[in-house]
Parts: sequence; structure tokens; C-alpha cells
Amino acid sequence: MTKMADNSSSVEIVEGCRLPVLRKNQEHEDEWPLAEILSVKEASGRKLYYVHYIDFNKRLDEWVTTDRLDMKKLQFPKKEAKTPTKNGLSGSRPSSPEREVRKSLDLNIPSATPPSRGKTLPTPKRKVESVPLVTQVPPVTPVPSLPSSAEASQAAVFPAVREATTFKSREDHEPLSTLTTNGTARRLIPAQPGRKRKANCGVPDEMIKVLQYNKPQSATVFLPPPEDSQDSSDGIPTAPRMTGSLVSDRSHDDIVTRMKNIECIELGRHRLKPWYFSPYPQELTTLPILYLCEFCLKYLKSLKCLQRHLTKCNLRHPPGNEIYRKGTISFFEIDGRKNKNYSQNLCLLAKCFLDHKTLYYDTDPFLFYVMTEYDSKGFHIVGYFSKEKESTEDYNVACILTLPPYQRRGYGKLLIEFSYELSKVEGKTGTPEKPLSDLGLLSYRSYWSQTILEILMDLKPENGERPQITINEISEITSVKKEDVISTLQYLNLINYYKGQYILTLSEDIVDGHEKAMQKRHLRIDPKCLHFTPKDWSKRGKW
Repeated sequence: MTKMADNSSSVEIVEGCRLPVLRKNQEHEDEWPLAEILSVKEASGRKLYYVHYIDFNKRLDEWVTTDRLDMKKLQFPKKEAKTPTKNGLSGSRPSSPEREVRKSLDLNIPSATPPSRGKTLPTPKRKVESVPLVTQVPPVTPVPSLPSSAEASQAAVFPAVREATTFKSREDHEPLSTLTTNGTARRLIPAQPGRKRKANCGVPDEMIKVLQYNKPQSATVFLPPPEDSQDSSDGIPTAPRMTGSLVSDRSHDDIVTRMKNIECIELGRHRLKPWYFSPYPQELTTLPILYLCEFCLKYLKSLKCLQRHLTKCNLRHPPGNEIYRKGTISFFEIDGRKNKNYSQNLCLLAKCFLDHKTLYYDTDPFLFYVMTEYDSKGFHIVGYFSKEKESTEDYNVACILTLPPYQRRGYGKLLIEFSYELSKVEGKTGTPEKPLSDLGLLSYRSYWSQTILEILMDLKPENGERPQITINEISEITSVKKEDVISTLQYLNLINYYKGQYILTLSEDIVDGHEKAMQKRHLRIDPKCLHFTPKDWSKRGKW
């Protein structure tokens, strides 16, 4: 139980308190979401409170004044239960390690400003719900269980799935779900209660037949039932990798890293409001503006230092090799070992906008692909993605970021498309390293959907027969990993079960929506403009 404040005028707000805080939503209307107080400071004779809005993304955290707090609904943090001491007397437990760290380090956390109200206004974190798979199926047909999108995404993270090579009849399958008379899915208990159901992480790779209806905007893809996988290793996470991964270990979060420490960054002609903590040197976090050279990304403490640096900096583009150019868009490949300073500076900048990734000062195992926009002054960074030189999990992206001034302009999909073009040249299928941020997941979902729908809609009848394609063929054409193909089809709710077969149904609404989305997608990668030769990084001499 939380203790409510009775007298708002006499209470003192401390770290850990929760209460409603006034903020503007996307429609610029007032709202009072519940927030937690992370820090308190005094500036110019008034108290400021750093708040985290519960169930909202951390990039919306900000410093607020007392007049934005609803003191009537103040909730104090829970008191720790008292534990007996050695002499038998009761005593309270020690305070939290986060507060002890703050006391011992006596860190001076600078103020941060609210997020801008422009086009780059972040949205609250939303949960992505999986779409039911059997909404358009006749209600009398039994439906064997398909892997959910969550299971498919787990399979992408922990690929411990065997290829299905033989198929059983429908009678051999254990019915795990069926349809009620109103057409909704109803879960059934398996025949053996004590036996764990293993994740069936893939539709078997059999030939898919495509049926063209009289309406040219509609098609159906047939697929046979999957084999009942009994692989004992399904769903069991493998041990975490000791090298290469950029996934942040959330167990080490403390009160310092939960707070934005940079108020503003000036990068070329743009000023950026950071979303998250980034471990820049402590003496720079108290500055109102942190200046970065837009070509070498070196950080400087004043405009005068930046101007002096620019007279000596000869770079007008990222270091490394330019491997793609079309129009004003270029991509540069940077080796994390050969250009260590630039790679570390890039990671520091990216950490301001990526919460789920950690920072690597050892950038040797990574390659960085920086996308730039060219004008008369040079090549200006738009975004980047990094990838491991050697990935045991088929990851083709470790971190990916479009800088806020260039977001919502198609550059994110261009970065994703470029990463898959590299995978095509390498002759591999790839998948991004998990977890993805909320914005990253939206971008990848959109890219996968458009790419797969593009292939399905381009299928043409051959010799008067229905065209045929397999899941593996879709994966090989796009270089999208098989598990991502299946999860995307499920996310789009295309997979249905009809007359003993799995079918993919493209409705007119899906086709129309896809065509409208593709009309807006002006930026595309031209494979003819890519000049890239993959290296065999297993030979250590090339490092």
C-alpha cells in the first residue's frame, strides 16, 4: 500500500515519490499522467523535479517546476520492512544502492529541457499486439496451432529450430486451438497435461500455390500444415554472448543513467535535444550546449573551440570507403578498428537516442555504415547502422539510428534496405539484433511488410497454371530471415487455414494500403550504385 499525502503544503517531495504531473500531449492538450520523481534540485531559488512518466518512453522525461505537480495525489515510496540486528533489536534495512551511489559520488546532475514540440515529438511507448490468425476462416474448420509473432521473434533471437523435412497427416497433429460457432478462436487443453508444448517456429518450406481470383486485386497462397515439432531445445534461450552484442544489460541501470545528462547538442546546422543518457565526460554535462564537429564528431565545450577545430579538421566526409552514391545520398563503410576515434564518437552520439543499446569503447569487432547527404559544404551525417564483422546469430544490424532532424522522411527504411542489400551481396539472410526500440520495431515491421507484399503481388501465372513460391524463396529473394517472414505474415493477419491448407489471403484493403504506401516511398536503394566486396573476417589477418 502506498501512503497518500494529507497535507500538500507541509510535505517534502523526495526521490521515489509518485504523483500526477501536468504535460501536453500530441494534440497539445493538458493531461495529468502519473510520474515518478527521480531527482530534486534547486536552481535560481526554486525547486526543480526530474520526472519519469509511468508507462511512457524515457525520452519524455524532463525537469518540471512545482506548479506542474498535483500534490493532492502524492504517493510516498514504500518503506522497507525492518529487519532484526545482531543484538536482537529491530533496525531498518540499508538504503537503496542507487541512493548510496549518489551520496558517495555527489554527482551534479545538470538540468534537462522538455522535448521539442516539433515534428520529432516522441510518442509514448506502446505495446505491439499480435493479430489473431484465424479471423477470415469458415467457422467449422479445425485450425492447428501456428507460432505466434512473439514466438517467431523469439525464434529469431534464439535460432534453435530444426528444418521440417517430413509431414504428418492432419490426424497426427495435436489440436491446440479450434474455432467456436461465432468464428472466434478458442484455446483447447492439450491431450497430455504434463507434457510441455514446444514452440513450432516455422511453417515448413513446401511449395505454395497462388490462386488468382476473378478480381485482379485478390490472391490466395496455399501452404500445407506444419510438422509437429518436438525439438527439446525449442524456446530455451542460449547463453548470452560474451563478445559482439550491443544489447544493454538493464540490471545495471542506476539513478544516474536513467536521467538525461546532456541538455543540447549542436551538430552542424542542427541543434538536437537528447532523449537518453550518454556517457560523455562529466565536465561537459554541465554545459548548456555541447558542440560536435559534424564531420569527425569530436565533442567540444564551446563555439570558439569548435571554430578553432574546424580550421584544423580536414575531413568533409566520414572516414572510410564510400561504397554507395546515388544523387546526394552516400554510404561510407567505417572499420571500428581502423577508425577507432570516429567510431567511439559516433557511439556516444547514438547513445543519446538509443536506450536499449550499450556503449562499446572497444569498437574493433564492428563495422559502421554511415549514410550522408551531400551539399557544397560536404557530406552531412543523416544516420547509420553498425554490424558485427562476425555474427554467429545471422545479425546484419547491431544498432541503427536516423538522427531526429531526418526522421519521418524515409531515411530509416533506406538504412534498413541498405543493410539487406549488403546481406544479398554476402549471400546471407539477416535479422536485426534484439531488442528493437519502439521506433525501430515500427520501421522494421513496415519494411518487412512492404517488401514481402511487393513479392506476393508481383507473382504471375505461368503456362496457365497458378504461380508457386516457398517461404524459403521469399527469404532468399529478400535476404530477410525466415522467422521474420513468418512473423510478418502473422502480424499482417494474412495466414489463414482453409480446406486442410494454410493460405495467405491478400484482401483489397491490404493491396490498396500497400500501393498507397509505396507511392510515398520515394527513396530506394539502387543495387547498381553499390560497390561493395564482402570480406572473410574469420581470417584474423584482415582485422
